[in-house]
Amino acid sequence: MAQQHVFDSPAPKSKQPGRWMRRATLPLPRSEMAWATVMNQQMHVLGGYGEQRVDRAYHHVYDPKQDRWFDAPALPRGANHVGVAVLGDQLYAVGGHLEQNRKPDSRCFVLEKSQWREIAPLPQRCGAVALVALNGNIHAVGGAIGDTFSDKKSVNWHTMYVPAQDRWVALTPLPTGRDHTGTLVVNDLIHVLGGRVDSFHTNSNLHHSWDAKTDRWTMRNPLPTARSGHGAVFFKGKIFVMGGEGTNRVYGQNEAYDLQTDRWESYAPMPTPRHGMGAAAIGNMIYVAGGGPIMGGDIQSALHEAFTLD
Repeated sequence: MAQQHVFDSPAPKSKQPGRWMRRATLPLPRSEMAWATVMNQQMHVLGGYGEQRVDRAYHHVYDPKQDRWFDAPALPRGANHVGVAVLGDQLYAVGGHLEQNRKPDSRCFVLEKSQWREIAPLPQRCGAVALVALNGNIHAVGGAIGDTFSDKKSVNWHTMYVPAQDRWVALTPLPTGRDHTGTLVVNDLIHVLGGRVDSFHTNSNLHHSWDAKTDRWTMRNPLPTARSGHGAVFFKGKIFVMGGEGTNRVYGQNEAYDLQTDRWESYAPMPTPRHGMGAAAIGNMIYVAGGGPIMGGDIQSALHEAFTLD
């Protein structure tokens, strides 16, 4: 395996850098899940690459209290870069790629009482689309289209799924189309951080937030390290961003955005840089599982590391 290097973040170093520790490994090596989500204080990781395939239907759940993984109902169809989010006691899985980072899908599903149910499809086929829940609805932001690598491109779409009506509604597009972003909701605002414009050769450091009250996007202080395929979570009052990939490298930088000061700081980097992993904040830790330890999708990892400020 090619050696990976952690480059220093250009952001000022935090006085409390935190530390990383090992946790129970995934049941098998996986990557290109792109996101994870939390339900009932457990981390859900769906789809991705594994076992020499790029269209896995895996659904693994991590319980921090027991430090163990268990299997949950598999996706109705396998895919990579599936958008996932939790709304109440329901888990949503949207879009994704059916082949290696290409050939997007429009099918959408919701997990209810251990059974997957198909819901209204995305208005257009899309993979690597970020998914979040806000005010009783599901938002799909950005993503990538194209059935081949040559025609693959990022999109700026922003659509909202209304569960009560089982339909998607178009909203103000993302100012700059991109995919493989870090996207989350904080204080009723959707934050979209980084991502790539068509390729990881053109990573972005852009940081936008969207306000449902005005249906408008606002530019925020950009990421210190441009990246894509990274994790982004809200933890201890800040947005933490870790991992990701770029041209000929995988990132280990761990940077946090303070919403009060509009400033970034750097924290202890990932011991094992990875991209396309699942990241989630539960309790006093950020859990980062799986992912690719080298650029691209040739190698998967079962590694699971957790970050804490304690």
